[in-house]
Formats: sequence, structure tokens, C-alpha cells
Amino acid sequence: MAAIEVFGTTPEGETVHRLAIAGGGLSAKILTWGAVLQDLRLDGHAPPLVLGFDALAGYLEPAPYFGAIVGRYANRIGGGHFAIDGERFSVDQNFLGRHMLHGGAKGTSQRLWTLADHGEDFVTLTLLDPAGAMGFPGNLDISCTYRLRQPGRLAIELSATCDAPTLCNLAHHSYFNLEDGGAGGVLDHRLMVPAGAYLPVDEDLIPTGRVEPVAGTPFDFELSRPIRHETQGGQFAYDHNFCLAAARGPLKLAAWAQGPVSGLEMEVWTGEPGLQFYAGQGLDGVPGGLEGRTYDAYAGFALEPQFWPDSPNRPYFPQAVLRPGEIYRQATEYRFTLP
Repeated sequence: MAAIEVFGTTPEGETVHRLAIAGGGLSAKILTWGAVLQDLRLDGHAPPLVLGFDALAGYLEPAPYFGAIVGRYANRIGGGHFAIDGERFSVDQNFLGRHMLHGGAKGTSQRLWTLADHGEDFVTLTLLDPAGAMGFPGNLDISCTYRLRQPGRLAIELSATCDAPTLCNLAHHSYFNLEDGGAGGVLDHRLMVPAGAYLPVDEDLIPTGRVEPVAGTPFDFELSRPIRHETQGGQFAYDHNFCLAAARGPLKLAAWAQGPVSGLEMEVWTGEPGLQFYAGQGLDGVPGGLEGRTYDAYAGFALEPQFWPDSPNRPYFPQAVLRPGEIYRQATEYRFTLP
């Protein structure tokens, strides 16, 4: 069975547990707070593969969502408003005081999940997100399973049901560093994203509504290249959705990345229609990281499979409405290979 220990206590007196699992050449530590992947290691590569904190305090702030399951609507909803079946809803405007980000200030990443099942190589956590939480309609019952598989695969299985029409768009939000665990930056990592289009955003990082081709832009990762892309103002600030498909589908390759010296490779496989790529520019001097690290800008990058951002306000985007009797299911795998 998974090893379980107390990781800390929230200001409200809730006990947070940490579970250690291993399998497939990987070992991981999972928290009941935010369903966080706190640590992930691969045999033969000493540093952690993800950024995290050694103490609970680092996770008690809603940003920058280290290793958490974010929702109930991952990414941004412009203006904090949307409609379902003609009924308008207002949700928490926790981003710039005008928009919703990752489900609001007390979204799924800032909640205590329940341990439902566990074994040597898997953990299942559940969460009831009640009707009205952060302004969303309907009760949402969520399940998250982390599973370690051969060879070097981290599988994340998400499911949810509801009792009223609502939004459901969950995403895993780890920051990855395939070199040194975040002691250095990731700009020289190579990245490939097989997407021919992306979503331009406005100054508030809300999609403009256009769907643009990546060809001839800084977003062209169809052939692998370094994340580093210098502009007159410095490194280009990636925090954008890549359009993988017009609808959810079977598991397929969504991204590939490689550490420049280690040669360690990571593939992201998912059935989600979008992939948010965030290069970690906002990680500016974050203390308390794993093994005493301080995470500077670009210490890690996030590749988050999900629906397209602001889809409730863009009816021609893939839609994230979940209705009673339906089951939301997301399967994502992060696959690691040493040279």
C-alpha cells in the first residue's frame, strides 16, 4: 500500500496527508491538499522532475498552482461571466480583479480532497465541489487518480458528474524541469507541440476570439526547438493555448520536451482539445522549493491539457458544459525516457 504521513495542517485546522507511491521506474508523492503532485522522480535521474515545496505553507496560496488539479474551470473566463442555456452566472474574479483564473481563489487547487483508495502505485482522491462554490452552478463530484505505469509513465485520470448543467474543465498544473529540478532555467529545453494553431490573447491574457496559425510566429513548435525565443523586450512570455483539436478524442501525442544536457525526454499524451503552455516567467524568486531550492523565472514550464480558455464565451470553441447523466473523463499521461 501507499505510505501515508501527515504533511501539515491548514489554518482552518484541516489535516493534510502525503502519500508516497512507486512503480514503472517512477516514484511520486501526492498531497490531499489540492490533489497536488508534490514530488516526482525517475530512476536514473536524481533531481525531481517537478517543482514543489517541502512544506505545506507553499501550497496555501492560490498561485502559482504547483502540481495541483485546477478547476472547476481551468484557465481563464473573461469578465468572470458566462451563460448556460440562457442563464447567466458570475464567478470569482480572482485574476486582475476582472477575470476568473483556475476556478477562482478557492477552486479545486485550494481545497482538501478525500483519500478514496490507494495502492503501491496509485492514489485516488475525491472532492465534492458544492453548488454555488466560486459562483458555479450545480454540485460537481470529482475523482482524480494518479497512477504510475511501465515504462516511466505518470497517468492522471480525472472524472466528474453533476446534478445541474455546469462547467467542468479540469487540468493538472505541474511545472516540469528535465534537467536540475529547478535550480536552473528551462529556456534551453527543446519543445515540440504538434499543433497548427494557437489562441492569441489580449493584454489581460484573455483570448481575443481568433484562432491563428502558428506558422511564422513564436508559437511554431511543430518541429522541436528551444523554448528560448528572444525579442526586443527579452524572452517571449509564453502563456497560451495550443489548439490540438476541435473536440475531445482518443489519447494522442500533444507535446514532447527534452532536457538539453540530461537528454531526458518527456511526452505528453492526452485526448483534450487544448494544451496551455506556460514557460514559468512568473516564478520570480519563489522560496521553499524542494531540497531548499529557490525557483527563479523560467525554473519550470507547464503543459496543461484542457479545454480552450474562455470557451463559455466563445460558442465556436470546444465547449466544457457538463450535464446531469453525463460523465466527464480526462486521461493524460506524462511519459519519461532517459537516453
